[in-house]
Amino acid sequence: MVSKQDQNHPYVGMWVTKDGYIRHQLLPNGRYDEARGDRQHAYQGSYVVKGNHIDYVDDTGFTADGDFKKGVLFHGGMIFYRENVQ
Repeated sequence: MVSKQDQNHPYVGMWVTKDGYIRHQLLPNGRYDEARGDRQHAYQGSYVVKGNHIDYVDDTGFTADGDFKKGVLFHGGMIFYRENVQ
C-alpha cells in the first residue's frame, strides 16, 4: 500500500490522458483526486498499489482498478501518462 512513508513511490504523482481531459493525482497518503475537464475534484477516494496493479475505491464506494505497464497507466479503458513536472 502506498502510504506517507512512500512519498517517493514511482507511481505517486499526476497521471493524465493524452488529451489532458482526465487527470489523476495519486497522493503519497494513499488518496487520489481526479479532475475531468474544468471540473476539479470530480472524484476522490483511496487507492492501493500492489506491484504494478492499482485498486481504487472512490468516496461513494465505487471501485475500479488498473495496471501500470512500461510507465503507462491503463485504467477503465483509458490510458494515462505520467505528467512531466518541470
